[in-house]
Amino acid sequence: MCIFDNDIGTEELAHLEMIGTMVQQLTKGVPVDILEKSGLGAYYADHDRAVYPVNASGVPFTAAYIQSKGDVIADLVEDMAAEQKARATYEHLINLTDDPDVKDPLRFLREREVVHFQRFGEALRIVQELMGKKKYY
Repeated sequence: MCIFDNDIGTEELAHLEMIGTMVQQLTKGVPVDILEKSGLGAYYADHDRAVYPVNASGVPFTAAYIQSKGDVIADLVEDMAAEQKARATYEHLINLTDDPDVKDPLRFLREREVVHFQRFGEALRIVQELMGKKKYY
């Protein structure tokens, strides 16, 4: 595990909470028939307006999404790819709204993914440099 994984992992869980809270705030007070017409009927039936992290298809978040091979280079590259996928998702969400109160937090979250990608890239460079050095015993 990378030295950055714990701090960034904690922040990523906070991102899930922020998005869930935004959805909860946006659906508060919306009549059930409107939720159903908007494609949220099944979600409402299972969770009301509670924060329950699922993807756009309704598949719940699971730790199975977190890849770990035990190889520092493979794991860091996987971390970097995950950050880029999250960045792209935030960009898509930004494109879906014209509400500045929704766009601003999404932009913040997108920028955090960029920073995480950069930190993992720095860690990858350090690891590759260390692995390339001659070992003295």
